Amino acid sequence: MNMTLWSGNPYPLGARWDGQGTNFALFSENATGVEVCLFDEKEQETRLSLVEVQNHIWHSYVQGVKPGQKYGFRVYGPYEPEKGHRFNPAKLLLDPYAKAIAGDVIYGQEIFNYSLEDSTKDPSPSLFYLGLDDAHLIPKAIVIDDTFDWEGDRLLQIPWSETIIYETHVKGFTKLHPDIPENLRGTYAGLAHPVAIAHLKSLGVTAVELLPVHHIFPCPQFLAEHGLRDYWGYRTLGYFAPYSGYSASGILGQQVTEFKQMVKNLHAAGIEVILDVVYNHTGEGNPSEPTLSWRGIDNAVYYRLNEDNNSEYLDFTGCGNSLNVSHPQVLKMILDSLRYWVTEMHIDGFRFDEAPTLARECFSTDYQIQLTISQDNNQSESKTFCEKITKIQYDMGAAFFDIIHQDPILSQVKLIAEAWDSGDGGYQLGNFPILWSEWNDKYRNTMRDFWRGEQKNRQELINRFLGSPDLYKNQGKRPRASINYITCHDGFTLNDLVSYNEKHNEVNQENNKDGSNNNRSCNYGVEGETDDPEILQLRERQQRNFLTTLMLSHGVPMLLGGDEIGRTQQGNNNPYNQDNANFSWYNWDLTEKQTELLQFTRQLLQFRRQYLVFQQRNWLERGSRRGSIDWFNPDGSEISKEECQDGVCAISIFLNSEGISTPDVCNDSFLMFFNAEDKMMEFALPLGLEDREWKVIIDTTEPRFIEESRVYQGSEYVVVTARSLVVLQGNKI
Repeated sequence: MNMTLWSGNPYPLGARWDGQGTNFALFSENATGVEVCLFDEKEQETRLSLVEVQNHIWHSYVQGVKPGQKYGFRVYGPYEPEKGHRFNPAKLLLDPYAKAIAGDVIYGQEIFNYSLEDSTKDPSPSLFYLGLDDAHLIPKAIVIDDTFDWEGDRLLQIPWSETIIYETHVKGFTKLHPDIPENLRGTYAGLAHPVAIAHLKSLGVTAVELLPVHHIFPCPQFLAEHGLRDYWGYRTLGYFAPYSGYSASGILGQQVTEFKQMVKNLHAAGIEVILDVVYNHTGEGNPSEPTLSWRGIDNAVYYRLNEDNNSEYLDFTGCGNSLNVSHPQVLKMILDSLRYWVTEMHIDGFRFDEAPTLARECFSTDYQIQLTISQDNNQSESKTFCEKITKIQYDMGAAFFDIIHQDPILSQVKLIAEAWDSGDGGYQLGNFPILWSEWNDKYRNTMRDFWRGEQKNRQELINRFLGSPDLYKNQGKRPRASINYITCHDGFTLNDLVSYNEKHNEVNQENNKDGSNNNRSCNYGVEGETDDPEILQLRERQQRNFLTTLMLSHGVPMLLGGDEIGRTQQGNNNPYNQDNANFSWYNWDLTEKQTELLQFTRQLLQFRRQYLVFQQRNWLERGSRRGSIDWFNPDGSEISKEECQDGVCAISIFLNSEGISTPDVCNDSFLMFFNAEDKMMEFALPLGLEDREWKVIIDTTEPRFIEESRVYQGSEYVVVTARSLVVLQGNKI
């Protein structure tokens, strides 16, 4: 290679090509030396020392290095796990700021810091293999040309009140689609294909929320040993790089251009792109797992360490490590990454995996301990000792939130929190700052329990239907704070929710111990597949009940991709390692019943978008004559506070568009009769509403919307089948 080495600049971090050469910059506070390693087409390595250091950033400019160049780093320093240091220059390390990464980690002895035969999994310095080079097993970062013609594309900024989210997986959504060219299936280009976009448009969703697309470590030791791989993608190895495994055009930087084109095409169709991001932990896992990037660059900086034993990690995520967001450089890396995806990749928002971990800060408390000390003369003396205890706990005023709130870019995009992590005090639903929306698992649990006849508190149902004002209203938030969902990637699909009582995760090779045991599901008589027509009919109706409830509730609905076509995971509620057609990829060869469900879902989303009464920005107030919403007993009487907890799984809800101040809301109002009892119920038209003509629009006993319907008026009763939902549309006579 013909290269000239200059001092270069400490910023920006990573590799930056300027048309003549490339500047390399890497942060390491505790390193004693850093080399950038350049690889040619034959994987021959050239090492160049970065001798310039400023603000703990090692940097140099290399003349002649251009886009497509493969590179990595080797970092020198002490290997002292007990002090938090795990430097090992024998390990080729990925650039934390790499904009593209080529290929996957190949599992092998060399990627570990110790012999796999060592049973302790926590090696002493004597087991530190300085000479065991792993460069042939490690993917390489790529220097990229970041130019792209966006042709005026910009963030769509669709109002929250109009947003309908579709959670899906880039590969799973397109891998088996027969109308997408085979070479594009499972890729960014596949999701950008007109056929894929046509499906999303026909549904009526306004945003896709993509499972992680950051570059990952797909085959850690456990999965590699069982011939499995990470499908979901929650083992991040690059916070700036789209995963090259989803690229149809190439992995030497082409994946970046392909990703941008996908976003551009989706935006042109009026569909936002939200990324599921994993900044709470990394794919390096616990200290016994391979050193691939941050651990070897500066372990003591990037990870939260146990104060009493720096060789151990604090793990609030259940994934082996937690990023040390209390360190300024780690916080900077996260915020730099987020801004990059918005400004350079045109991403419209983010869903933050295990978000409380990002807001865990240190708190020191002085504890006084009083001890009584006996003396020889049978006297005793009381002494007080002070001890300072440091706790790391969730803080709504954490620096992470403050920075985002003040950031002129990030404060303007959609921010969604998974409102819990695995640590003590990690469940924080309703406790995120004003800009944030949250995955609302209380909504999920309440609606699942109601429709299987287990939710006896109708006030709980009302709260969730209204967008959870009990969680958000007093904080100054609006209904958009609640991301409502029945199912998501983590758990049963909608089909499986009504087909299985128990999880069936044996193929995951964890003895069926993984995944939740609390699914709030029901199989209605037979576990799994059946040809019993009554059971099948009930399961189909329950799916329509869930979908209708979700789309008519206030807040922001999120539909799990594939639920619209009755996708099954065969009872597996944790198929994180099932990258295959049996459990994860969407099967587009639809049966007649699946096609009916798809058509019903399309009608339902169109219905929500047609009537603004279901898209309210503000909280609805009770009162059939004065306000915008009211709720009633089946006999038509208003439900009192006492009756809200009377154990009846039946309720009617009235939405009155006349009580809503938005000027463009039409005069149509709606009555919804929810019957989760296992018997037929008769519902009376509520007092004061008998003077309207009420036309049946939806009856979930039917596989499609009602086109020719009878009209109810006066003292007539509406018969609602067991476990079904009827929606009436009314106009004043």
